[in-house]
Amino acid sequence: MNVDSMRKIDRWAGVPLCFVMSIIIWISTRIRFIEKRKPDLSRVLFIELSEMGSAIIVDPAMRRLREAGGSELYFAIFEENYKSLEILQTVSEENTFKMRSSGLFVLAIDVFRFMIWCRRNKINTVIDLELFSRFTALLCALSGARSRVGYASHHDEGLYRGNLINFPVRYNPHVHVSVNFMSLVNTTLGKHDNPYATTAVKPEELKLARVNVDENKIDGVKQKIHDLYPRWKGERLVLLNVNASDLLPQRRWLPENFAAVARHLLVEFDDVLLVATGAPKEREYVGNVVEMVAAERFVNSAGIFKFEELVSLYSISAMMLTNDSGPAHFAAVTNLKVFVIFGPETPALYLPLGNAEPFYLGLPCSPCVSAANHRKTSCTTRPCITGISPEWIKSRVTEYLKTGG
Repeated sequence: MNVDSMRKIDRWAGVPLCFVMSIIIWISTRIRFIEKRKPDLSRVLFIELSEMGSAIIVDPAMRRLREAGGSELYFAIFEENYKSLEILQTVSEENTFKMRSSGLFVLAIDVFRFMIWCRRNKINTVIDLELFSRFTALLCALSGARSRVGYASHHDEGLYRGNLINFPVRYNPHVHVSVNFMSLVNTTLGKHDNPYATTAVKPEELKLARVNVDENKIDGVKQKIHDLYPRWKGERLVLLNVNASDLLPQRRWLPENFAAVARHLLVEFDDVLLVATGAPKEREYVGNVVEMVAAERFVNSAGIFKFEELVSLYSISAMMLTNDSGPAHFAAVTNLKVFVIFGPETPALYLPLGNAEPFYLGLPCSPCVSAANHRKTSCTTRPCITGISPEWIKSRVTEYLKTGG
């Protein structure tokens, strides 16, 4: 299913289903005399279906819960996004439920599979990381978990999803999403007795773990670089991630702008190899940018590196220039310097937790996507990102490659 179809289903089917399920839960708790009590921390399920980057950003919060609560962690995510969980391996694969999203019938089957899986694993507490998704709120209710932690609008208008969350946390759109994730965990740990997350979150709590890269994987990555550019003698690798997912295509900086930056870097530096990265399905889009430049030291690696090789690639590279997308967050588990181009989103909420620096105009209309509109925008001119000039990026990236800072 495409993103717009999922949004429509979540709205038109989700609202009445949440209303009905809220009534069912209200009646059930009274018939069975179930009283609200502190969450059982022994088996905790996190739900984040649609965002690969968020699966990285939430990692400090998950580790905090495991350390402070002694919890065994579980995770539910769309099957196509599972690879993001493998990077830090905080949750084992056997503790992960991979939900398919290829069609409505398949999704319905997997909802029943999810219910069985939760009961088989005796899930006690669920933490819903999604921003006001009715579907994930329903999954929380169907999990059978007695404690359900998630975002609530509280006194804010709209964003109705019933009373399925019995440990609500008021979502704060003015702080980084990693802080919001940590607030969910602090509520689960019993630090708040109302929807306001009053526990301070210290910067050191949000640091990502670093990945120890296997030397054999690094050798494999280097061999692939040699295959792409046989004359490579160890020149610095500069990565360009020119695409962004279909979840929010407005995040894409213009291909011709990436090409302009690439031409500049090739003229300015004779000791760099430019590597355009991407998934196999992005090879044509990425190849278009590479063909615009038509230079020997600018190669198209889309589809060449496996997902599990990306961290190795990042670990031996000098820097990456990328749209606001998953790779910016995947690279955060290494020391790689990442320059991230923001448009309809804001770095105040979604800047990667690693060595990242944003390019952001901060127009009066920005950000135009948020939890309040389920991250949907109808803007087609996109001045927030088309207005970011290649000259600005050329200058800063050149400075970094010359000075390292």
